[in-house]
Amino acid sequence: MSEEKGPRVEMATPFDPRAAILAPGHTYASITDKISALVLTRRTPRGWFLGFTIAFLLLMLLLFTAAYLLATGVGIWGVTVPVGWGFDIINFVWWIGIGHAGTLISAILLLLRQRWRTSINRFAEAMTLFAVACAGLYPLLHMGRPWLFYWLLPYPNTMGTWPQPRSPLVWDVFAITTYATVSFLFWFIGLIPDLATLRDRARRRFWRILYGFLAMGWRGSARHWARYEMAYLLLAGLATPLVVSVHTVVSFDFAISIIPGWHATIFPPYFVAGAIYSGFAMVVTLAIPLRKFYELEDFITMKHLDNMAKIMLATGLIVGYGYMMEAFMAWYSGNPYERYMILNRLRGPYAPVYWALLVCNVGVLQALWSARVRRNVRALFAIALVVNVGMWLERFVIVVTSLHRDFLPSSWGMYRPTIFDWTMFLGSIGLFLTLMFLFIRLLPVISIFEMRALLPETAPTPGGGTMRPAEAPTTS
Repeated sequence: MSEEKGPRVEMATPFDPRAAILAPGHTYASITDKISALVLTRRTPRGWFLGFTIAFLLLMLLLFTAAYLLATGVGIWGVTVPVGWGFDIINFVWWIGIGHAGTLISAILLLLRQRWRTSINRFAEAMTLFAVACAGLYPLLHMGRPWLFYWLLPYPNTMGTWPQPRSPLVWDVFAITTYATVSFLFWFIGLIPDLATLRDRARRRFWRILYGFLAMGWRGSARHWARYEMAYLLLAGLATPLVVSVHTVVSFDFAISIIPGWHATIFPPYFVAGAIYSGFAMVVTLAIPLRKFYELEDFITMKHLDNMAKIMLATGLIVGYGYMMEAFMAWYSGNPYERYMILNRLRGPYAPVYWALLVCNVGVLQALWSARVRRNVRALFAIALVVNVGMWLERFVIVVTSLHRDFLPSSWGMYRPTIFDWTMFLGSIGLFLTLMFLFIRLLPVISIFEMRALLPETAPTPGGGTMRPAEAPTTS
C-alpha cells in the first residue's frame, strides 16, 4: 500500500544580496516603471548635464584635431622612421578590445543560458558599438586621404585593381565591418520589445511616433515572439565566432610580420583574452557609476559585479600567461633578435612602461582572488580603471618597443607622441562618452522584458513551459 504524498513545501530562505541577480519584491509593473522612468518621466539629473558637457567638449577637441589633420597631414602625429605606427594603431587595438565584452555578454552568455547577463547586456552592447566607432576612426585618418577608403573594398573598377587579399589590413576591413553590422543588428533586435513599451507609455506625440517607428509594429503577439526569439538566437550564433575572429584578425596585423615582438603564434588567443579582459574592465567601469547615480542597485546587484570580477580574473591570468610565454620563447628560441627584444622591454628606454603594464594587468589583478575585494564596489571600480590603463600600456609596448629598435642600429629611433596624438586620444574618449550619455538618456539602459523574465512568475510550470514576460500587459 503506497502512501500518498502531499504537496512539497519549500522552506523560505533569507535574501542574500550577494547572490541575487534581482532584488525581491519586484513585479512586472515595478520593473517597467523603474527602467522606463529613466527615459520618459524622470527629470534629467544635473550630473548627466555635467558629464555630457565634459564629453561633448572632448568631442569638439576630436573634431578640431581631425580637421587640422586633414588640412595638414599625418605629420602632426609623432610617427617617424622606424616607428611608423603610433597612437593611431595603439588606440585602434585598444578600442576594438573594449568592444569585445558587449558581444560576449550578449551572445555567448545567452547561448550558455546565464541569467545574470540580463541586467548588463543592453549597455554592454551599446558600449560595443560606440567603441567600434571610435576604433574605426584611426585607420581611416591614418590613411592620410580617408575619402579614398573605398579603395580597400573589392568593387568593380575600370583599372582592374583589387585590394591585396594577403594583407591583414584588408582582413581588418571585412572583420570589423562584419562585427559592427552583426553587433548593431543584435542590439537593435533586443531593443524592439522595449521600444514598444516606451511607445505605449510616452506622453508626447513626437516620442510616441519615434519609438513606434523604431518598434516596427511590435504587438507582443505569439507570432512576434516566435520570430523574435529565432532571430535573436541566430544572431547570437553569428556573433559568437565573431568575438573570437575579429581580434584574431587584428592580431594578424602583427603576427604575420617578421618583426621581433610581433612574429608570435600566441598572439591570436593572447589578443582575444586581452580584449575580453579590457572589455569587462570597461563594463565594470560603466556599471558601477550607472547603478549608483540612477539607483539601480536592485537590478545591477553585487552578484553581477562579482561575476564580472571573476571573468576579469580568469582572462587576466591568461594575459599574464601570454606575457610569460613571450619571455620564455624569446629565451628558448635562441633567436638573438627575439632575445634582445624582451631585454629591451625589461631594461630599455621604455622599461618603465613595460613594468607599469605588468603591475596594472597582473599585479593589481591578484586582489580579485579575495571575495571581499570582489564585493567591494570602490575597490572593484579602482581595479577596473587600473586594468583599462594597463591594457592601453600593453598596446603601447607591443607597437612602439617592437618598432623603435630595428634590425639595423642605424635605423633606431624613439617615439614621442605629440600634443595632437593626445588630443586625438582624449577626443575619441569624448566621442565614446557622448554617445553613451545620449544612449542612457534616450533608450532603456537595462532590458525591460529580460528583467521581467527573472521574476518567479516566469519559472518553469509543471507542464514544462514558461510564461513569457510579454504575457503581462505591454504597458504595465
